Amino acid sequence: MTEDLIPQKTRAAAWFRDLRDQIVTAFEGLEASHTCGPLSDRAPGTFELTETSRSSDDGSDAGGGLMSVMRGGRVFEKVGVNISTVYGTLAPRAQAAMAARKGIPGMSDDPRFWASGISLVAHLQNPHAPAVHMNTRMFWTPHAWWFGGGSDLNPCLEYAEDTAHFHATQQAHLDPHGAGHYPKLKAWADEYFYIPHRNRARGVGGIFMDDHSTGDWEADFALTQDIGRAFLPAYIPLVEKRRATDWSDADKDTQLVHRGLYAEYNLVYDRGTKFGLETGHDANAVLMSLPPLAKWI
Repeated sequence: MTEDLIPQKTRAAAWFRDLRDQIVTAFEGLEASHTCGPLSDRAPGTFELTETSRSSDDGSDAGGGLMSVMRGGRVFEKVGVNISTVYGTLAPRAQAAMAARKGIPGMSDDPRFWASGISLVAHLQNPHAPAVHMNTRMFWTPHAWWFGGGSDLNPCLEYAEDTAHFHATQQAHLDPHGAGHYPKLKAWADEYFYIPHRNRARGVGGIFMDDHSTGDWEADFALTQDIGRAFLPAYIPLVEKRRATDWSDADKDTQLVHRGLYAEYNLVYDRGTKFGLETGHDANAVLMSLPPLAKWI
């Protein structure tokens, strides 16, 4: 049995909220500063905020979160930045999945859980500007606790220098925690963000970890924070560089087809999507990651 970690849970949830605030401010700044190039004549996009809640079988409080979504902006066609803190007891199906995947005994005897995190997906107006995904989270049960998450870049029109910048920035944030972290998390992302039925990756990779628990909560939380801190400096310069590039109908078509791959992955393979739906969280928040438009050949 693990201790309740109440102070640590409070700190983690507060960090995810602070990271959300930083990202929302930065993204609205991109909208406001886009004053030349395609769609710059539009009003800048802003986030709409919606409180979300998790349902429980007995009607008791089971937590919730905040869904922040921007649609139809100058730069972002759709972007969501969600935070949540949910708790309660895992249903039998989720207990079995947790026990099988993580090797945690005793879930059926004490199926309590607590989870908090941030999840972000951005789909850009300009096909030359890359889509991106990021999430970090903490999960607790009476039997174990761990951190997870990462970020990965999903361009439909790849620029090698953009890919290099994204990865180099992540490595710079991970290396202070040990030289082995970046290559391990990069390889994990390459494996995780792969679409088996298409025999291809969904993007150009990034970093990813799950089940991360060394037993040193402070060290593991610090690593998780730096995964989050890496996101804005890794991503914002790429959008600033590409947002004013003119695009063709063929470019837009390529973008819509690529978004189809993204939708397939999230609906078929993504663990976060499955967990959110199985534990009764707000379906709109869980499926926020889906693009506004996509195309299949």
